[in-house]
Order: sequence, then C-alpha cells, then structure tokens
Amino acid sequence: MTDVEKLYEMLKQTQESRGFFFNNDKDWVFELLESLVTNRERYGYMCCPCRLSSGDREKDRDIICPCEYRVPDIEEFGSCYCKLYVSTDWNEGKIEHVYVPERRPDEKFSF
Repeated sequence: MTDVEKLYEMLKQTQESRGFFFNNDKDWVFELLESLVTNRERYGYMCCPCRLSSGDREKDRDIICPCEYRVPDIEEFGSCYCKLYVSTDWNEGKIEHVYVPERRPDEKFSF
C-alpha cells in the first residue's frame, strides 16, 4: 500500500466518523492527498495543498489539513476550499457546487 493509500484509509476512517467526507471524485482526492504527502515530506507537516506554505509550522498552523477553515466552508458551501472534504449533500448533488472563497486573512500571507 502506498503512502497516499494509507493516508486515504486513515483519514477516511477518522474524518467520516466526525461527519466529514471525501469528495466523490477519487482522482481529485488522491491528487490532493499526494500533495499532502509531498508537503509532509517537504515541511514536516501536511499543509493544505491549495495554499502557499511559509515553511514555518507555527505560521501555517491554520492551514494544516484539515485546516481551521474547513468547518465554516462546509457549513456555508458544502465543501472546503480545495474540495477535499465535502458534505453528504454536496456529494449527492443536493446543493450547488460553487466556488469557495479564501477565508484565510491577508496578514497570514506575509512571509
């Protein structure tokens, strides 16, 4: 089993029990998980692959996956910013798939 497959199984088990589900597009999910594994190797932590990391764990704490923006994004839009985690309604097409705006404050982007 690859590192990505192991991560998939571990996150699927731990996150689904909390009500967070992977996007039904498994190719997309595995692409994001591969990026998380790369970021873990590069930085020592799994920062969101859809955001620019500073390389400083403390500065990036808010974007370590699952990021602190996941819950409000899913509550409001049905998916997180990168669409790795989604609601059941989003996966079932019961809610519109819309662009999720960046919630990370501008000051977090200054490195």
